[in-house]
Amino acid sequence: MAIAGTSAAAVQLESLLQVSLGQPVMQVRARPIRLGGGARGFLLAYCADFDVDPYIEMFFFPTDTLKLAVFDDRGERLWCRDLGRGVVPGMHFCPIQTLDLDGDGADEVWFVNNLNTQHPLGVSGYRLERLDGRSGRTLGQWPWPALDTNQSLSHTFRNFIVGGQARGEPVLVTAQGTYGDMALQAYRPDMSSRWEYRVRASDKGARGSHMAAVADINDDGVDELMWGERCLELAGGRELFCCDRETYRGHSDVVLPFRDEATGAWFIYTCRESDPKAAPRVATFDARGQRVWGAVDQGHMDMGWVARLGDDRRRLAMAIRIGRKTCGPDGRFHQERTEFVFDALTGTETTLPFSVYGTRPVDLDGDGYDELVYGIPGQDGRVIDRHGRDLGSVSGTAALTGKLLDHPGNQILVYQPDGTLRVWGAAAP
Repeated sequence: MAIAGTSAAAVQLESLLQVSLGQPVMQVRARPIRLGGGARGFLLAYCADFDVDPYIEMFFFPTDTLKLAVFDDRGERLWCRDLGRGVVPGMHFCPIQTLDLDGDGADEVWFVNNLNTQHPLGVSGYRLERLDGRSGRTLGQWPWPALDTNQSLSHTFRNFIVGGQARGEPVLVTAQGTYGDMALQAYRPDMSSRWEYRVRASDKGARGSHMAAVADINDDGVDELMWGERCLELAGGRELFCCDRETYRGHSDVVLPFRDEATGAWFIYTCRESDPKAAPRVATFDARGQRVWGAVDQGHMDMGWVARLGDDRRRLAMAIRIGRKTCGPDGRFHQERTEFVFDALTGTETTLPFSVYGTRPVDLDGDGYDELVYGIPGQDGRVIDRHGRDLGSVSGTAALTGKLLDHPGNQILVYQPDGTLRVWGAAAP
């Protein structure tokens, strides 16, 4: 597939907001948050240590504690909370989420706390905690559902919090597990149980994923949760399908629902990490879980995206195959990499005039075409357009992309090692 020559003016980058966290950081996670009355901001979880992974070959003892903070869209810090030594500063130990479960127009903050401050791995002390998004005040705590603790560290500490809608009613979902036994619990606005769902390690079908995407892929007013390659509707927790149930037992690093704007149809793009004998390793499925195309017969696919980079805003899909990966206090590194780019709808393999490793897509100027920021940890923050033209640099690691400010297009929230945060966007014409 060819990409037509350049014609539109290049995006001009502009720093729209700058704040300081007041400490060095190697880890910043972020979520947009609605603060009520139309005000918006962002929730941050940050630490001087890199993200602590529960896999025993990657786990390390942190030197700092995880903090939560909310900033509004003017850069004012509304509150900050130090979670202390009992909370391991890693996304699989302490996930964060924002969701307006009570319907008052303002999001609450949800995270996994640990009341057993002397034992960071003591799961009996873990709690689902709910905070007022505007003040940080604790609104409630509930025991965190735990899987069998007689498992490896990597299997035990895989926690998730997601949210969606079921015919206008918010649904909160908590989940545990990725590789073996897996359990999900859904809650109503009053925190009563809505449904529970369990997958045993011996069950057929895919395992979980390192992400949990939510979208209404059948347009019935009820969001679906892609738990790995299993599609669960949020109203009752019913499994609608499991992609390649009979042939794939592994977990997928990437599971991304996307809509084809030309037809309105939903599709699901996956990049598979484990179960190395199963093929294909990259695939797109339709909204009923039927495979549309598959590619690549072997390998550990570790990251990927779908972005509007082709002519007429056609979506391309990227996948990275790696030979091995290391992770620790100094960061996360991928060795022996091979890059793949496909037409997301047909699977036709194509090439781009630049490396896609380390990139995240974001439509900065709102023209329907994505730009790419080299924004994963360890990259330099360089930004290019879909033709590979250099647009400048945001000089840091991208913690969040999307509609963050009342500004044309989408934005990139970036952090630097000294704790400086900036929101970058397209300069006004």
